[in-house]
Amino acid sequence: MPGTPGLGDPGWVARAAPLTQGAVWLTVAVLCLGVLVGLREMVAFQAAGRRVRDGGRRWGIARWPGRGTQRTQRAPREAAPATGCPVAHRPHPEVRPRSGGAAGSTEVDRAEAEEFLRMFHAENPVAGPVEPRIDAVMREIDATGTYWHTPEELAFGARAAWRNNARCIGRLYWRSLQVRDLRTVSDAAGVADHCFEHLGAAFNGGKLRPMISVFAPDTPTRRAPRIWNEQLIRYAGYEQPDGSVLGDPRYCAFTREMMLRGWRPPLPRGAFDVLPLVVETSEEGPQMFPLPHDKVQEVQLEHPELAWFADLGMRWHAVPVISNSQLVIGGVSYPAAPFNGWYMGTEIGARNFGDGDRYDLVPVVAERMGLDTTDEASLWRDRALVEINRAVLHSFRTSGVSITDHHTESSRFLTHLEREERAGRRCPTDWSWIVPPMSGSQTPVFHRYYDTEDQRPNFVTDDGATRRALQGGPPAFG
Repeated sequence: MPGTPGLGDPGWVARAAPLTQGAVWLTVAVLCLGVLVGLREMVAFQAAGRRVRDGGRRWGIARWPGRGTQRTQRAPREAAPATGCPVAHRPHPEVRPRSGGAAGSTEVDRAEAEEFLRMFHAENPVAGPVEPRIDAVMREIDATGTYWHTPEELAFGARAAWRNNARCIGRLYWRSLQVRDLRTVSDAAGVADHCFEHLGAAFNGGKLRPMISVFAPDTPTRRAPRIWNEQLIRYAGYEQPDGSVLGDPRYCAFTREMMLRGWRPPLPRGAFDVLPLVVETSEEGPQMFPLPHDKVQEVQLEHPELAWFADLGMRWHAVPVISNSQLVIGGVSYPAAPFNGWYMGTEIGARNFGDGDRYDLVPVVAERMGLDTTDEASLWRDRALVEINRAVLHSFRTSGVSITDHHTESSRFLTHLEREERAGRRCPTDWSWIVPPMSGSQTPVFHRYYDTEDQRPNFVTDDGATRRALQGGPPAFG
């Protein structure tokens, strides 16, 4: 471990007491044994990377990237197609050979790497025989503790991760995922800059593109950047003196922490103030970046029949980019890999607006509709919730922004399931996430059981990422 006194530290010699002849021979024997053990461990490749050299650096409030902010040189923005013969390949220069040190969780599991490579070659026959590629990857893991995916492997792995995501109902479109290969980008400003470009490219004038931006991976010698926000666009929540919340109550703690760290909300404060993007690296610590206004596309809500609905001033952002999940492909972890599809209406209408601990719009709409809210048997909640969801679907469609309804998407999911079964693949599914949050029994996904076994590649979210997204800390590299 760097900085730790030991047998290789010259200071140890200066502090040692004089040795007898017997002690000298004993010391030599111990040193030789140590060298042999070190060589044995090197051959076995069980040593891991150095300890992360970050230590609770001060937060930075970064300016909008592109205005005087230097960034590293970036890779091409789009990965090559997931088919075709792999190009000549060698370890990326940023993946350094291991020199020993404390073991770490970023060491790639060789079996997981081999399993992925066999999957890739089996589903992409034009990639050629798998054995030479496996041999090359094993040598790379032996030398560095990790390996560098080819662009084709990265694109396929990202798409397969979407295909394996048990909580996503929209997996029918997994092959259409556009993969932005940004693995050479590891600085906070560069990550933020490309995240904002992602928002614009994915919006695509309202015809949303499924897209993922894959930044630098974790390696035994360098930790990858982390994005704190659950999604690239999230709304602030402000606790009021009377105990109420202006904005999104889910992010009250995150909002409070951002303000303590120097973020200044717009004046006057509103219910849909966009929170800053937080990107953390081991070298820079957490950095905050305000989102450019032209990258935050929003839809103003109105109802097809209830004219007063527009007076409520409700709106929602168009592109749902999940940004705090790790993409895991063949044992390699990409902690910063924001990805998006498009919204299913109930995600906004039934959850973001309908949940009592979010915007809690149901009682407001019920009152404006003149419903009897004193009697639960009148089903006033259900009637109001339906109209909120109608408003969401109507508003997105009239604005020309991609969205889907829960009945259509449920039928499409079963089509995906049938295709996977015909291909001889299992389709892991979490029933509690696939069944819509309203009218569940009226959708075909409700009335069956599913395979729940986890598969890789996949997207995973650890406890630390969840805490950072909701609490605004603590830092990953503190």
